[in-house]
Amino acid sequence: MFDLYGFECDDWLAWVKADFIEAVLNSMTNTTVDQSIEISEDTTPEFRFLDLELSRDVQQAIMMSGYTSPTPIQAEIIPFMLAGRDVIGQAQTGTGKTAAFALPILSRLDAGAEGPQVLVLAPTRELATQVAKSFETYAVCMPDFRVAAIFGGQDYDVQFRALRRGVHVVVGTPGRVIDHLKRGTLNLDSLKCLVLDEADEMLNMGFQEDVEFILDKCPEEKQVALFSATMPDPIRRIAEKHLQDPAHITIRRNTNTAESIQQRCVFVPEREKMDLLARMLEAETTDGVIVFTKTKDSTITVAEHLSKLGFAAAALNGDLPQKQRQRTVDQLKSGQLNIIVATDVAARGLDVQRISHVFNYDLPHDSESYIHRIGRTGRAGRSGVAIIFLTPPQRGKLRLIERATKQTIELVNRPSVKEINASRMVRFKEQLKSAMESQDLSFFQTVVNEVAAESGKSLDLVAAAVAQIAQGNRPFLLKDEPKRETERWDRDDRREREPSERRGAGRQRFEDERAGRSGGRERRVGGPPRPGMLRYRIEVGHADGVRPGNIVGAIANEGGISGSEIGPIDIRDSYSTIDLPDTMNASAIQTLRRTWVSGKQLRLRPLGSEDRPTTVRSGGSSSGPRKPKQFAKNR
Repeated sequence: MFDLYGFECDDWLAWVKADFIEAVLNSMTNTTVDQSIEISEDTTPEFRFLDLELSRDVQQAIMMSGYTSPTPIQAEIIPFMLAGRDVIGQAQTGTGKTAAFALPILSRLDAGAEGPQVLVLAPTRELATQVAKSFETYAVCMPDFRVAAIFGGQDYDVQFRALRRGVHVVVGTPGRVIDHLKRGTLNLDSLKCLVLDEADEMLNMGFQEDVEFILDKCPEEKQVALFSATMPDPIRRIAEKHLQDPAHITIRRNTNTAESIQQRCVFVPEREKMDLLARMLEAETTDGVIVFTKTKDSTITVAEHLSKLGFAAAALNGDLPQKQRQRTVDQLKSGQLNIIVATDVAARGLDVQRISHVFNYDLPHDSESYIHRIGRTGRAGRSGVAIIFLTPPQRGKLRLIERATKQTIELVNRPSVKEINASRMVRFKEQLKSAMESQDLSFFQTVVNEVAAESGKSLDLVAAAVAQIAQGNRPFLLKDEPKRETERWDRDDRREREPSERRGAGRQRFEDERAGRSGGRERRVGGPPRPGMLRYRIEVGHADGVRPGNIVGAIANEGGISGSEIGPIDIRDSYSTIDLPDTMNASAIQTLRRTWVSGKQLRLRPLGSEDRPTTVRSGGSSSGPRKPKQFAKNR
């Protein structure tokens, strides 16, 4: 006789009944059944890191870093991962998700085991590098710990040596991970945990097949952690196929847009963005300004261009040392700088009350990123302006942003020459008045009077000569330009959005976006490149199994070129041709020559007459529209 939950069992049948009852009770209390948790990012966890069952070495590293309390996603994810559960973390960048998986992974690591125990897949080399550095930071008290970051654009020999020495954690981009798997330099047989970081971004960049390939190469018995800001259907299918009964943690963010922020949109071709930005900065009355771009290289290019035009601007990106980043932010706060050009990652935690304008120079990856970008302005009771630059193929995105922000975005034209000149006059007069009121001008008054007396010229003529000297060779006033065809975009777009024309306009918009998404890669590769483009040859073709998305992704990511700037692609048996902007600098060309796609270097070079294609491949990969956002294969 024994007692089980109050039932006396003295025969075999009672044993069976008791086992059944116990199974039912367990199923009622089992935390692994349909576990879905949604909390606000403002939620304050009820415990500290010390309350979590992290290893002693990890706890010591956390204390050395100065952290005491976990963020909401860390508080929810860490216990599940310590228990070996598969998890889905739905949260935006900046919520602390890297530590949410790195801390429990390090706590469960077997330092004496051979072969990589953890693989973290990241969409970009920047994120891969950041994640690897985070592992090093949290493993500072684990002297035998080794992590390797493998991504495109880095010498293979460096990665070969790291993998041969042996590593516990590999952090890599999908393309380069596959390269190592095929070369036999990376073996996943001992893998215990796989992390998919920013999974939606990997899919947006065309990595879905690569991610599936890697998942199929992993051992069946493993822990999987998937992190994504959004949960589109392809990610849900991956989760259903490869995750076992995952806990789903959603960090809910406040997506309300402040009514004090005025939103505007300008349609502009990619190549004219820089000129438009400079003009709008002249036409607008601004205080502090943040310009958001999508790449680190773009922050430098745009900031340098603005500086040459006389704006007090600087770049802010993840490549800058922490001290320099802090100094740049301090200069913006104090007014020594008026403009910073930043990536989303570099602008994390940026809180400067004097920000009057936010420019979305490049389209953010999702609507929530847009909301958080423009939230940098309109603070402390002040009004703010958020301006987004959209290229013609991106016109359909405007409606999505309006839905996300629940506000109508005003469509505006680029400032006219007349408006720019009027702004310059107003600014110049204000500078003169300010100098007369606040500066000691006695010395220059004496000089001007002497020049007037010696030359016999009037004082106003001498003053005009002084202004001309100060202006230098740059013309003070702009000249009228030829009228642009693109001025009709905003009218067309607004008309397409009228309800009375929604059906016909929707079809037209579909056709417009369809043509735009193809990036001009319709069947016209047999003709000459369009103005402003050059045709190049690359040494990958059908024989290598390459697809247009592979080529576009590699060139967009490694060369820092927007997908909309990439022209027609013609894939042939042993090589391909591609049209690229004639403004590419030598550094970008050299990088693309060394870039790997489908296991081969592109060896990019201008197309010569001896290998210029004369026909268009029927049904080839250059025909028809390309799926949107097939970007950035890191090789």
